[in-house]
Amino acid sequence: MPAMNEPRSIVIKPSKGWAALNLKDLWNYRELIYFFTWRDLKVRYKQTLLGASWAVLQPFLTMVVFSIFFGGLAKVPSDGVPYPIFSYTALIPWTLFSKALQDASRSLVSSANIISKIYFPRLILPLSSTLAGLVDFVIAFVVLLGMMVFYGIAPTANIWMLPVFVLLALITAIGFALWLSALNVMYRDVGYIIPFLTQFWMYITPIAYPASMVPEQWKILYALNPMTGVVEGFRWALLGTGEGPGISLLISAGISVLVTVSGLFYFRRMERKFADMV
Repeated sequence: MPAMNEPRSIVIKPSKGWAALNLKDLWNYRELIYFFTWRDLKVRYKQTLLGASWAVLQPFLTMVVFSIFFGGLAKVPSDGVPYPIFSYTALIPWTLFSKALQDASRSLVSSANIISKIYFPRLILPLSSTLAGLVDFVIAFVVLLGMMVFYGIAPTANIWMLPVFVLLALITAIGFALWLSALNVMYRDVGYIIPFLTQFWMYITPIAYPASMVPEQWKILYALNPMTGVVEGFRWALLGTGEGPGISLLISAGISVLVTVSGLFYFRRMERKFADMV
């Protein structure tokens, strides 16, 4: 037994595996997540004439343009439902994803003053920016329900699956945002790439056209886009179009989880440099 006056040694070792993520800090700082989310909402609509109406205008006006050029002029098929409903149903989860991706990817740089002064889990910033988009999603979804009533379309019995696809859209946004937000701290070029990335991503996602137009031999490759499963799932759950959950959805979900898990580890690894480089 060591003597009472013998000095004790404490060995500090780096944590490994899931412990290195310190995800329990998110629970300990849960009130901060709420306040950052509320702050993002207030800043978004501060001194705006239309306020929360912007949550509807963006997908609605995009739907009008798609309906004129794709549904009217190009005669793109819409799986037997009115093209405005067909496109708007896809634009709602897409707008949630794209808005969350852009806001969360810039969250660290836009909060540079806070990061350099006090400590808190930096993961809260992209997370709260992503959650703020849920308010816009709910508003836009209410408008969709009104449009379905106008066209006389009733939701299918699979509507209970919608929260699953909303969660998948959020996980996808968070996963890619973790990578982009950390990279944006070190390379500000990322901030210029994000708008182009989301614009390009929208056209390789079945929003203006049905996934049935994709040749069968390309279906598996097409499913590597995680938003393919989200958009098709929304249409299936609400309108009954397309295929139900299957191999394509599993592939999309697997990609989302892989990107999110790898993004968490990369974000935590780079977190120690944020205060110095932001």
